[in-house]
Amino acid sequence: MSQTASTSEAGTDSAVAVIVPQTSGSERFLRIAVPVGMLVLAIAAWQIYVVTSGVPRYILPSPTDVATALWTDWGTLYPALLVTLRITFAALALALVGGVAMAILLVQSRWVELALFPFAVIMQVTPIVAIAPLLIIYTPDTQTALLICGFLVAFFPILSNMVAGLKSVDHNLLNLYDLYGATRWQQLLYLKIPASMPYFMAGLRIGGGLALIASVVAEFAAGSAGAGSGLAFRLLESQYRLNMPRLFAALLLLTATGVAIFAITSFISWLVLHRWHESAVKREN
Repeated sequence: MSQTASTSEAGTDSAVAVIVPQTSGSERFLRIAVPVGMLVLAIAAWQIYVVTSGVPRYILPSPTDVATALWTDWGTLYPALLVTLRITFAALALALVGGVAMAILLVQSRWVELALFPFAVIMQVTPIVAIAPLLIIYTPDTQTALLICGFLVAFFPILSNMVAGLKSVDHNLLNLYDLYGATRWQQLLYLKIPASMPYFMAGLRIGGGLALIASVVAEFAAGSAGAGSGLAFRLLESQYRLNMPRLFAALLLLTATGVAIFAITSFISWLVLHRWHESAVKREN
């Protein structure tokens, strides 16, 4: 009886060993195939609707019209894309440095937190479209104003997530560090900062998308134009000229940029967390 049971258990284990890789591989395939398939179906439905209904191009262009505009107007859209990318990544970099530095100061000193955190909240809740015109007046050029707008929007999510992460350390570990006589800076470097990484990575993903949104919205509010303008101006220009294919092409570039930023920040988060944190480690059972 025991031999039969062991044989059946061995057969079950071997069946599981054979089935599990196939299941994981199929899941991986479905993760890619389902979103791509839905995107292709949506584009096909869009194309069929425009062709069959006879909607004019200046109201709703077809996907082929958008692709043609993206190809023919690339010489105009590409420099604008570079301007938007430069502002977005510069604003995100400043928000990362400023948010992390201020979070450390707030956590290390209760008085600093009481004094400075309300100002951070005020900057966050004030609409960026109301701040942008003032920054245009008080800054030397439009690019600096746009950079500050992007920084202000991306700053608070990184700050708040980092503060939450630094404060979420296990109290038993803090007591252990106190027991061994660790200084406050040693606790920060070897305990609090590593423990706050999941929160920081969440703030990074949020801040990356918000930096792009803020750069575009600030350019709308500032009304910047000319050779040094970004994709927001190309959107407005296309709208005024009723050049809907170019407008959709510029919107497509902005969407692709946002998706790329989210993918990059998610990959960075996975690189940092996948070896040790539960949010990125795959369950074994």
